[in-house]
Amino acid sequence: MAVSLQKGQKVSLSKGNEGLSRIIVGLGWDEVQQKRGFFAPKPQSVDCDASALLLTNGKLIGVQDVVYFGNLRHKSNSVMHMGDNLTGAGDGDDEQIVVELGAVPPEYDRIVLVVNIYNAAQRKQHFGMIQNAFCRVVDARNRNELCRYNLSEDYSGMTSMIFGEVYRHNGEWKFSAIGQGTTDNGLGELINRYR
Repeated sequence: MAVSLQKGQKVSLSKGNEGLSRIIVGLGWDEVQQKRGFFAPKPQSVDCDASALLLTNGKLIGVQDVVYFGNLRHKSNSVMHMGDNLTGAGDGDDEQIVVELGAVPPEYDRIVLVVNIYNAAQRKQHFGMIQNAFCRVVDARNRNELCRYNLSEDYSGMTSMIFGEVYRHNGEWKFSAIGQGTTDNGLGELINRYR
C-alpha cells in the first residue's frame, strides 16, 4: 500500500522493496474550469512541464543535467522523460520521469522534480488555475505505487513548483515531498536556484 505524504515528509523507497532498481515518477494535474463571458476569447490551456534536475552536492553543475521535454534522456541514461503533455487532460499521470536507480552515477546525490507553466507570464497563468496536482513514485517492476504526495495548498500566483526529490542517503533511496511554489518564469529561472 502506498504511503500518503504531507508537505515536508520523507520516506524510504528502498526499505521493504528489496531489489528496487527502477522507479517511475508520475506527475499529474487538472486544469480548473475557467469562467468566461459570452464574447471573451477561449482561454488557453495551461501547459505544465515536468523536469528532473540531477544535482551534485546539492548543486546543478550544468544544463546537461536537466531532463525535460527538450532533453528527454540524461547522458548517463539513468533518467528519462517520457514526453510532454500539453494540456493535462485525462486521468492518471500527465507526465512521467523514469529513474534507473542503479544507473545513477555516484556523483549525483539527488534528483529534484519540478514543474513549470510554459509561457506563464505571457499567458497570465499560475498554479491557482491547477487542481488535483500530485506526484507519485511507482515501482516499475510491478506498477505498485510506493508513495504519493497530493498538493493541497492554494498556489495562486505561483508559476513554478518544486514538487519533491528522490535522493540517496546512507545507501538508501528516499523521496521527500517539498511542494514549494515559486514565481520563477520558466525552467531557466527555476534551475538558477540550484547553481
